[in-house]
Amino acid sequence: MHLLDSSISKAEQIISLASQRGWMIATAESCTAGLIAATLTEVAGSSAVIDRGFVTYSNEAKMDMLTIPEDILVEHGAVSEPTAKAMARGALANSQASLSISVTGIAGPGGGSEDKPVGLVHFGLATEQDLINDIQIFKNHNRAQVRALTVDHALAMIIQRLQEI
Repeated sequence: MHLLDSSISKAEQIISLASQRGWMIATAESCTAGLIAATLTEVAGSSAVIDRGFVTYSNEAKMDMLTIPEDILVEHGAVSEPTAKAMARGALANSQASLSISVTGIAGPGGGSEDKPVGLVHFGLATEQDLINDIQIFKNHNRAQVRALTVDHALAMIIQRLQEI
């Protein structure tokens, strides 16, 4: 897995911002399988702000580890806005974090459909004050690129939220 050059500098900025605010961060990852947490922990001093990461690739893991209601997964699917939001909420509720980020998507090369194409990623970001979602479609990229772009976008979302606080 090759990280984007910008991802490490974003991770450094996140560790600094979160440390200044005394905030802990948790991740809930499906399509990236822990790459966001791994990127954040590349930075020295990250143990002061990274609480934990949930790798919830299966629906069972999403329900068990993040306490996502089964009906959300049945009605909307694993790759959906409601699931991304529930993952972010679940990571916050099941950790000591003040901010959580979640990602669920279709990295490819297979698994896509007309409604949910390869490259579709849903993001959730939760704090005690709010719940933000975003949707990106990383078209015409291979699996590694979709995952790297997902990590980079998730880190950008965290920075934006930390700067607003």
